[in-house]
Amino acid sequence: IMPSLVGSEMCIRDRRKVVFKEDMPGIIKIAVEGAKLIRQLTEEEIASSGMNIRYEYSPESFTGTEIDFAIEICESVMETLGATNENPIILNLPSTVEMSTPNTYADQIEYFCTKMKNRKAAIISIHPHNDRGTGVAAAELALLGGADRIEGTLFGNGERTGNLDIVTVALNMYTPVSYTHLTLPT
Repeated sequence: IMPSLVGSEMCIRDRRKVVFKEDMPGIIKIAVEGAKLIRQLTEEEIASSGMNIRYEYSPESFTGTEIDFAIEICESVMETLGATNENPIILNLPSTVEMSTPNTYADQIEYFCTKMKNRKAAIISIHPHNDRGTGVAAAELALLGGADRIEGTLFGNGERTGNLDIVTVALNMYTPVSYTHLTLPT
């Protein structure tokens, strides 16, 4: 049975001072308190229904955030939610409004993946935007940087304009000149 996904995200970049009126330790406290509540409520649901639940956390505006702070807050949320190698959390690391070039985003993903503790307890999911027209390149390079999964929309149409076109990424991955660990139905 596929797990139900319970996701949360919060602004952690410098806008945190305006949105939450908090510094870095204050933001971590808010994230941990939110994760505690999510875990309590989902554990109650699991106990009553047996539902299979997976957690997802996103440090909104990842590319505009101090990278070591993004790692610290994600590790705190992972620990609070009880992420394990057997039941990993999804960490969604967005390239919000494509604030950086594809190579910079890939470098950030690689740094995140190599520096975080307990890497095997996390599925690194990327969510590149396409505001500058380089979302596909950002996705492909981020995969090479260590990401496990891509989030996008069909043909770039979704909750906002400027989303990654997952169809183009899939077709690129399926071509022989690219890396192909994609399984398509025959």
